[in-house]
Amino acid sequence: MRAARVTEQFVDTGRGRLFAKRWRAGDAVPATAPIVLFHDSLGCVELWRDFPERLALATGRDVLAYDRLGFGRSDPHPGRLSRDFIHDEARAAFVSVRQQLDIRAFVAFGHSVGGGMAAGCAAAHAADCVALITESSQAFVEDRTVQGIRDAQQAFARPGQRDRLAKYHGDKAAWVLSAWIDSWLGPDFAGWTLDDDLSRVRCPALVLHGDLDEYGSTRHPARIAALVRMRATLHVLRDTGHVPHRERAEFVLDAVGRWLADGGIG
Repeated sequence: MRAARVTEQFVDTGRGRLFAKRWRAGDAVPATAPIVLFHDSLGCVELWRDFPERLALATGRDVLAYDRLGFGRSDPHPGRLSRDFIHDEARAAFVSVRQQLDIRAFVAFGHSVGGGMAAGCAAAHAADCVALITESSQAFVEDRTVQGIRDAQQAFARPGQRDRLAKYHGDKAAWVLSAWIDSWLGPDFAGWTLDDDLSRVRCPALVLHGDLDEYGSTRHPARIAALVRMRATLHVLRDTGHVPHRERAEFVLDAVGRWLADGGIG
């Protein structure tokens, strides 16, 4: 496989620096909008592994990913996440990311909670977001979501399990795990939905979800596809869990590439 050109930089948000990475398939700047990746609750740039490079090569677009504050190689988060942390990403950190990485038109692609943030960015930056892609994303707090997080909480309590997070988040690992569990299991979060942001999305949407996703049933992608205001394409992947871009990478790459090309998305 040929290699993409890779560049790295830090983005200053005023609250701390965010680590960002860009993959480019060729030497010239593509005429099409870049794809911006939003990671999941325990994720970071490095946990996307080789997917961003493969996505850049498959689509011919720049692919950008960044570590949210408190994650990966970004600076530590100064406190607790607010109840509106999913909604707020579009109005705070992503504004700095766009400005300092010179992102104008863009495709928002988010995995899990990152899908909610991608939808929020598509809604808040509607004039510039040309397409939304959600993967394994939650649209509300479901019993399956809560149970999946509780099961993970027990798993991470076993000896050595947190070391997996420390490999990617360093001494921020405990905060990363707490931010995920405490946010989603908090009583004030039980009524959260993505409905308001989805209703303000004004671009085409591609919605991907595994039928065996331990953090959300197929009610989530159905709700996302129903609430966005433009055309939505829904794929429920059979025998697939929470990470389709790893479990079914070839399908996801092909689906995204074809959808962007067939839709004439610039």
